Amino acid sequence: MTQPFFRQKDEMLSERPPPASTVGIIGWLRSNLFSNWINTSLTLLSLYILWMAVPSLIEWAFIKAQLSGDDRFACSEDGACWAWLDQRIGQFLYGLYPAKETWRINIAFVLLFPALAPWLIDNIPGKKWLRWYSIFYPFIAAWLLVGGWFGIIEGVTTNNLGGFALNLTVGLAGIVLSLPIGIMLALGRQSRLPLIRWFSVIFIETVRGVPLITLLFVSNILLPIFLPPDVALDAVIRVIIMVSAFASAYMAEVIRGGLQAIPKGQYEAASAMGLGYWQSMRLIILPQALKISIPGIVNTFIGLFKDTTLVIVIGLFDILGIANAMVSNPDWLGLSSETYVFVSLFFFAVCFSMSRYSMRLERKLDTDKR
Repeated sequence: MTQPFFRQKDEMLSERPPPASTVGIIGWLRSNLFSNWINTSLTLLSLYILWMAVPSLIEWAFIKAQLSGDDRFACSEDGACWAWLDQRIGQFLYGLYPAKETWRINIAFVLLFPALAPWLIDNIPGKKWLRWYSIFYPFIAAWLLVGGWFGIIEGVTTNNLGGFALNLTVGLAGIVLSLPIGIMLALGRQSRLPLIRWFSVIFIETVRGVPLITLLFVSNILLPIFLPPDVALDAVIRVIIMVSAFASAYMAEVIRGGLQAIPKGQYEAASAMGLGYWQSMRLIILPQALKISIPGIVNTFIGLFKDTTLVIVIGLFDILGIANAMVSNPDWLGLSSETYVFVSLFFFAVCFSMSRYSMRLERKLDTDKR
């Protein structure tokens, strides 16, 4: 009797490992850097440029750099002169804030991390209570920066705030305020109530139609004229108001784009479930719209943070203003490269962190994974 050509097996064959060329570092290199001849050429060109530039940069910034000296003339001409950091780092961080009171800024900065933790870390213990703390953190930080209210602690006007602390304060305040205001403006622009719709449209189009620098001049010159005589706002408070309004107008358009991308069936499904307007927005529509709008939202945040350098035009000295003043000092004349590299690192650290978190959040909320 002849044996059958096919024989049935009772067990499944074990999975084979993927080819070594498609996984790990080799697979990543093949798919991202050497996938075709164009990418390969660009990769090789980039490596050549880095090979030419990076060694010289490291030699200038670290190997031949000088870290001590009383002025520019104490440094050699071959490497970077970082001697000014020992004498001017306080101004770069705190501006004109009184030196004996800088502990307030330090504490406010340290307390910022637990305020951000429940929104950035998924499984952090005590997440519910930390979110409540996040809501009250702006008031705590403001209380620290101005030195307390009602005479509890000796006060410090926010006009003394400067350096990177000023950029961080204005940027964070604008980010925190612009998102909820932008959401309300986006919803208002789609409202069926004419008064709310036209107010939202006029606000958005008016603010988006003028440069931020114009709004800053308005906050510094015109806004105090319309305030009652017994009401005075510090320059930083006026800047925060205008920066938040400017960012809110752009945020509203970003979120409106996300709302328009939601299929009409989602609205009908919410109505079929008996949900009211605010319930459907909170539970169904807005979560989807915000997920779609994450890249645009973070892009607005990054642009807002970089635009905080414009406060220099109304006399506030942020980190860039301090840098401009320092390179004009005869003792440190000619250190523009070192100074602006130092400033750019601060902005890069913050903007790159926001960008990476945005990518992480997109991957986490991606419902189309296979």
